Amino acid sequence: MRIVFVSMETPHWRDTPAVVRLHRLARALARLDHDVFVCCARWWDGEHQTFEQHGITYRAITDDRSLRAFATKLPFALRKLSPDVIHAINSPPAHVRAANATATFLRVPVVVDWWSDVDSDPVRGYRKAVSGCDRIVVPSRMVATMVREHGARESALDVIPEGINMDLIRETRPASDVDLVYSRRLDEHANVETFLLALAELRRRDWSAVVIGDGPNKDTAVQTAADLRIDDKVEFVGDLPIDERVAYMKGAHVFAQTAEFEPFATDLLWGLACGCVGIVEYQVGSSAHELVEGKSKLQGTRGRLVTSPQELADEVIATRSLERKQIDEAYEAYSYESVVDRYQSVYERARSNRGLF
Repeated sequence: MRIVFVSMETPHWRDTPAVVRLHRLARALARLDHDVFVCCARWWDGEHQTFEQHGITYRAITDDRSLRAFATKLPFALRKLSPDVIHAINSPPAHVRAANATATFLRVPVVVDWWSDVDSDPVRGYRKAVSGCDRIVVPSRMVATMVREHGARESALDVIPEGINMDLIRETRPASDVDLVYSRRLDEHANVETFLLALAELRRRDWSAVVIGDGPNKDTAVQTAADLRIDDKVEFVGDLPIDERVAYMKGAHVFAQTAEFEPFATDLLWGLACGCVGIVEYQVGSSAHELVEGKSKLQGTRGRLVTSPQELADEVIATRSLERKQIDEAYEAYSYESVVDRYQSVYERARSNRGLF
């Protein structure tokens, strides 16, 4: 299959979750012998129009990240590439609209990967974007609700979660035992303070915790731990590569999730697959609860839902009656291979439906 991705930015520009998700998929499809192209802003040196890497052909639509110029030039590139499927990232929506218009001319389907809305994008642009595409892939039911509010048809939505590397989990040796782990970028949405407040309720008990992640709010979190007099029990280890994060998760008993914004709680998923008991504070702007309750959770999921630091502390105590594990094989359902298979099914369905018209 000839698949053309539309993403002005690549991980060479910015490694946002949406961009990384799309390009991880592109590399996986290339390994399966699909013809994979990425229409993007030029990120390589030199004047040549294309650049090949990891089996992917990158095609420069613009020399810089000019939104208007990219949307204007994109249709000409898509026509030359003659795709079987066009797969576009949802932001900026003007690029999706340009892809939709070209796809109508080429009679090929457009699949849009919708990680989340972006504050700087116009809502009107999203409404126009969803009206012209064939399928919309979202990482969670929460994001599906967000996209439906823009006018997307329920029948056009496919929920495909983030994937994990189960082989990596199986092969990684656990780090020294800790009781609790928190892992996320420490930005304005991290809400690590709730986690620390819960731990402060347990300061007289015997426990240890690790906070993985870096960001603008790290210093504040470290100071909060000191103010709560638990800094002797909480280790801030900074940002870590995934194999080191997995090692900490395999050595932990509880993964705490308190972030206020999470289109998909990827680190929580890794923690659950590493055998952790997931304790999730419900947040309106987070889909994390879907992994431990409701339709999205796996049977036998070891997870609890809470609404306050006190409840989180109570659940930490309750989890002590549960055995410690280092892997949960049920999460093979979230393996990268399974996720790629689901995307390929979406492509086939989109092509079949387009062929009916």
